[in-house]
Amino acid sequence: FTVAVFLFLYSYAVSSKIEPFYKGGKVQISKDEKYIFCTCGSRVNVLEISTGKIIHCVRKPSRALLLKQWDWRQANCTRSWRAIHTVPVASMTFDSTSTLLATGGCDGTIKLWDVVKQYCTHNLKGSSGVVHLVQFHPNTDLLQLFSSSLDCGIRIWDLRSSQCVSVLQSHYSAVTSLSFSPDGNTMVSSGRDKICTVWDLKTRKAKRTVPVYEAVEGVVILPGSTDLTEIGVKSKDLHFITAGSKGVLRVWEASTARCVYTQTLPSTLPSASEEDENDNPRSLTYLFHLPASARLATVTAEHNILLYQLPALTTQQQFVGYSDEVLDVKFLGKGDSHIVVATNSCQLKVFELLTNSCQILYGHTDTVLTLDVFKKGSLFASCAKDRSVRVWHMDSDSGQVRCVAQGSGHTNAVGSIACSRMKASFVATGSQDCTVKVWDLPADCSAEGGIRQLTARATEKAHDKDVNSVAVSPNDKLLASGSQDRTAKLWSLTGEGTVGLLGVFRGHRRGVWAVCFSPVDQVLATTSADGTAKLWSLQDFSCLKTFEGHDASVLKVIFVSRGTQLLTSGSDGLVKLWTIKTNECVKTLDAHQDKVWGLHASRKDDKMVTGSADSNITVWSDVTEIEMAEEQAKQEDQILKQQELSNLLHGKKYLKALGLAISLDQPHTVLTVIKAIREGENSSELLEKTLLKLRQDQKESLLRYCVVWNTNARNCLNAQAVLQVLLTHLPPEELLQYQGARSHLEGLIPYTERHMQRIGRLLQASMFLNYMWQKMRVAGAPSR
Repeated sequence: FTVAVFLFLYSYAVSSKIEPFYKGGKVQISKDEKYIFCTCGSRVNVLEISTGKIIHCVRKPSRALLLKQWDWRQANCTRSWRAIHTVPVASMTFDSTSTLLATGGCDGTIKLWDVVKQYCTHNLKGSSGVVHLVQFHPNTDLLQLFSSSLDCGIRIWDLRSSQCVSVLQSHYSAVTSLSFSPDGNTMVSSGRDKICTVWDLKTRKAKRTVPVYEAVEGVVILPGSTDLTEIGVKSKDLHFITAGSKGVLRVWEASTARCVYTQTLPSTLPSASEEDENDNPRSLTYLFHLPASARLATVTAEHNILLYQLPALTTQQQFVGYSDEVLDVKFLGKGDSHIVVATNSCQLKVFELLTNSCQILYGHTDTVLTLDVFKKGSLFASCAKDRSVRVWHMDSDSGQVRCVAQGSGHTNAVGSIACSRMKASFVATGSQDCTVKVWDLPADCSAEGGIRQLTARATEKAHDKDVNSVAVSPNDKLLASGSQDRTAKLWSLTGEGTVGLLGVFRGHRRGVWAVCFSPVDQVLATTSADGTAKLWSLQDFSCLKTFEGHDASVLKVIFVSRGTQLLTSGSDGLVKLWTIKTNECVKTLDAHQDKVWGLHASRKDDKMVTGSADSNITVWSDVTEIEMAEEQAKQEDQILKQQELSNLLHGKKYLKALGLAISLDQPHTVLTVIKAIREGENSSELLEKTLLKLRQDQKESLLRYCVVWNTNARNCLNAQAVLQVLLTHLPPEELLQYQGARSHLEGLIPYTERHMQRIGRLLQASMFLNYMWQKMRVAGAPSR
């Protein structure tokens, strides 16, 4: 029992969060290529690329036709001014020096602003309709601005004369982006009319029209100084890369209008057809070139931001801006370094916790409902509304995940799955078709090869309604199922090709959402829509305990602390930690704003991850373990300092010894040093010399300690010796600057008076004793 108490968890604290940071709209990347700026509802989030964390958040301005300038690191608005536009601003851009700002309005006007001197320098009129694109020529000496509006022409503005000097006509649909060659003489424009146009800016004529066969949202001219043969660049001619509605990057040779490279999609990801191209969730909406780090960045319609490394266009990082509702989440990988998440979509997402970089796994064709991970953490299984089961493997070296097996056989959505516990030999599933199935796994799922087919070795009509949850016992011999029919059932897995019913757990008043075996005892935990969690005996199927505390459905339950505690999550957004022995809820975590569907503990119980319908994923750390580690480190530090103090006293280095003792903030230790000083020769001079060399904060602490020592008759002499030095040599003005000095000095007075009275009585008694001794010597003196 003592060991169990020692292992109890008492609380979890949030260690990191993965939350929505981009829900569509404008995206920008900082010039130093360290931060991504993206819109999310009413705010602009700043994402640090190296860590994948939101480090700053700036609220977007209201629709008050104001321009606002922000110090985003401090989240302070440093300046705001009227935009002069009579309607909202549709586009804006800075020049390369960040001193000029151009704004394009829905009223067809373009305004230029001197950011340093803070005034409007130009008002350019002549565009037809909304100006959705403005961009400066990279050569600032030319003082040229390019714009595009509703008429699909590209206007070139001479900022010296404030005149439109040319209109480049080629596109018959919206112009989406412009890219300039390094020498500034060539420009490539892209449009949703499925073409790119190469322009000679000296003659202001189109050199080549390149049919791209997809709506193009971004174009970037590739650097000519880099070896890009891996992506088809085999000549010194101008090459550019496009991103558009088909969701792939493609490299084009400008002189021949030929596609020389097409990015390869994952094998499980089908290409977009002409019919669904307009609604393709994989379509790319932005394309950026990061020259300093030789990378490309793309933004997808699914709100994902991907970073590719040149020259091979290998995926370096991927950030998921918005994940929709989180239906399940599990720790994954060596040392629980990753989490795998089901997010109300047919894709799975695997996040690396250190960087928040994400892999998106394609395979299921309908919403993935739940997950489970095998014991070693490199193999996991998923099930979905597409009535299928899939097994996935994570490579321990690269961290890459691939599908290794799949199976189908249920006649309705598969809503629950459980992996074998001892070794990766089978998975069990429960479905809305009211059946449970047990699927045998191939001998070596981690081996290279294609996707293997799973076969069901057993199928059983388990319940009268949907099977919401299944769980496998720690020894792989038992299976538990929970159903919407308000019951949980226990099944034997030992029979060849059969699942044998052993008993029924009855007592919940509404559907059973989750079942879980204890890792150490013969008990089963269940949760229900009736707001309770229950503990059942596997021997006689009786209810042993009921845990009440959630205000709504209890959705998940897991055992922690070696089976001595439970964690539950509910529709109320709360996570509760229960101690089984006392039926006590020892901690309630206000985790989320909506249903907490995902709940999983790491293999050491030192971390927990939760996922909610509010689209947030939270990783929690065990505060108990952290506090114990901090306390142990503190004790070890104290031991080292005590040893150092002993060495200093032995070497009679009293000033360093006293400073170290004060830093430990232990009055008794400081008193030991004072005693050592007063025991030496010329103690008064040595004490005075040592104390006066202390810093002001150290003297302040010493005065505070003297108040403590002075309350005890055994230590009052040492306290008075220190006080004599401080009060004699420090002016009252300095003393009164010490924190609490007045109350300290007032506290010294009554005890000092008491000590003086005691010493006075002692002196009187000693004088009488001395007188009596003298008389006794005289009376009893021997005759001579």
